[in-house]
Amino acid sequence: MDSSKIVNIIIALFLPPLAVFLAKGWGTECIVDLILTILFFFPGMLYALYIVLSSN
Repeated sequence: MDSSKIVNIIIALFLPPLAVFLAKGWGTECIVDLILTILFFFPGMLYALYIVLSSN
């Protein structure tokens, strides 16, 4: 695991939409995470961690 992924995991814990944006760019994943974070923070955080850990 490289240092950029570790930093992205830390960002995913505090600012989930930013972590998804950094991992995948502006797209469907980022919009879904933004909606999840606005509705309730915890699902947005879990989705962001999933995206960050599954990205190449």
